[in-house]
Amino acid sequence: MISPGEVFGAIGVGMSFSNGEEIYAQDEETDMVYQVQRGAVRASRLLGDGRRQIAGFYYPGDLFGLEAGDTHRASAEALCDSKILVAKRSALKHYGEAGERLERLIWRATGQELGRAQDHMMLLARKSAYERVAGFLSDVAQRQGAAWNELAMSRQDIADHLGLTIETVSRMMTQLQADGLVALESCRRFRIAAPDRLADLVAA
Repeated sequence: MISPGEVFGAIGVGMSFSNGEEIYAQDEETDMVYQVQRGAVRASRLLGDGRRQIAGFYYPGDLFGLEAGDTHRASAEALCDSKILVAKRSALKHYGEAGERLERLIWRATGQELGRAQDHMMLLARKSAYERVAGFLSDVAQRQGAAWNELAMSRQDIADHLGLTIETVSRMMTQLQADGLVALESCRRFRIAAPDRLADLVAA
């Protein structure tokens, strides 16, 4: 029996995007669903006052571009050279039970996306700068699942995502390392040095 993943692969087209290249634009109409195969993606929204809001980041295996309406609320750009699988959502009806299962997976991913958005709003409203950066690094580590984790995004991207200045992000990362919670190999590479302590901090 064909699996939902095989359906996605069968109807999807692999597309390559270079660092900084736009995948889709804010307010663009869509019937597509996207999956990161290699690289990383940033979703950002331009606000009415000209400020940029980073809605989220996506890594290999993540579905993105999931919208409740007919247009994208944010644009998506490749954070590095990336390969993206692009599939037409309306084509799922031609794949019977497997297509229905894939549609359910898409709705589940949409729910997870909404949950992350709610968690992010709470983080911005209630957490200190130290806790915001700790929570961000914890989330990246959980989603990448590696001993050493790569930050494909810039410090400015992280700052815009967390509602902080780039200087504050840098200070908080340095403090987290000094406190023994994370180890920084470079500005783009880190590991969680004290998982239990970091989890307690993030959950507080």
